[in-house]
Amino acid sequence: MMPAKIQQYIQQLLSYVEAADYAGYDPYDALNSPLLRRLGARSKAIRIGAIQLLRRCPVNLRPVLGIPKGHNPKGIGLFLESCARLHSMEPAMMYRNRIDHLTEMLRRTSTPGYAGCCWGYNFPWQSRTVYRPSYTPTIVNTAFIGHGLLDAYEATGHPGALEMAVSTRGFLLRDLNRKTEGGEFCFSYSPRVHDYVHNANALGASLLLRIAHATGEATLKDTAYESMGYTVKHQREDGAWSFAEGGRSWVDSYHTGFVLESLRRFVKEKENGCPAWRENYARGVEYYARKLFLEDGTPKHYDNQVHPLDIHCAAEAICFFSGEGLRFRALTEKVMRWMFENLWDARGFFYYRRGRFVRTRIPYMRWSQAWGLRALATFLSAREREPHGEFDHGHTKPHTSGGHLF
Repeated sequence: MMPAKIQQYIQQLLSYVEAADYAGYDPYDALNSPLLRRLGARSKAIRIGAIQLLRRCPVNLRPVLGIPKGHNPKGIGLFLESCARLHSMEPAMMYRNRIDHLTEMLRRTSTPGYAGCCWGYNFPWQSRTVYRPSYTPTIVNTAFIGHGLLDAYEATGHPGALEMAVSTRGFLLRDLNRKTEGGEFCFSYSPRVHDYVHNANALGASLLLRIAHATGEATLKDTAYESMGYTVKHQREDGAWSFAEGGRSWVDSYHTGFVLESLRRFVKEKENGCPAWRENYARGVEYYARKLFLEDGTPKHYDNQVHPLDIHCAAEAICFFSGEGLRFRALTEKVMRWMFENLWDARGFFYYRRGRFVRTRIPYMRWSQAWGLRALATFLSAREREPHGEFDHGHTKPHTSGGHLF
């Protein structure tokens, strides 16, 4: 039985996003403004400044700047994953219809011209190292969407979802660059660049692993292990992973969760798993739980900095620790309570973030609603399976402080 309160929040959130047909604004969509795009045409500094200004501004200037609401492929993939989980728990035509609709949206928004299905963002963006036009595919977007498609196939048998998910292997294997060390390698973040990010590589490896299981290709599984092995080898002694190479040594909350979600697929494979990485995984989990949350469940943004308090950090924490069973039940529920007390709007959506002094109440579609729904659906899915012991690995006695939220 789905806890009534969570079910209520889910239905409110689904009503909100479906009223907009899953379209909305994004923290990084500044360059969808015709004015800002013209101003930044020849200046990297202006492009970065425009993106950061709108991302940090607590007032939504997008309507004034002519920025339209759009369908973000990654957000669509996260909504698909959530609907697949909900359908698996409570099969109903309303979820099946949503899955069909979202799968078709992903088919339409896949970026053409590559060796397999792949996805980018529906806006151009400038990082410190590279400018990416709209819909430039990335390994992160493609991995999250690929996982969502596989979840949809497993929940409903949707053949189109499986076809697209399996097709992503062409993009991963043929379009991305690699950095090789010994017998391992790291995928590049996107084609035609040499930007190596640990959580991105781990996400790509985890998708390849699932595709290998779906197709029975042993060589694909070997490739997945070689890629994940690179990230495992770059784990710090204290259990953390730096964000990326090239001087980007910070440790933040949700990217740590991405690495660990990906690594968990290898360590806890149904057939044997990877015992050699269990100690790495355990150290990573302990670092995440110990260093990236306050005692009351507030999710810190970085391991050495609390603010800004972000929906993304809370949602990923719920997604990850829900899958760790009773051991982290108290922490999961503390984070859930914090997320609703600080970032939920009674009109049925999640806010973006809280700074030290200012709360940004803009309801971004990908960053806030898609991640919020993923957290709620994952929490329910894990709770439903807990009585059968699937997620209770018996490493430690469960924490009992903090009570139960639902």
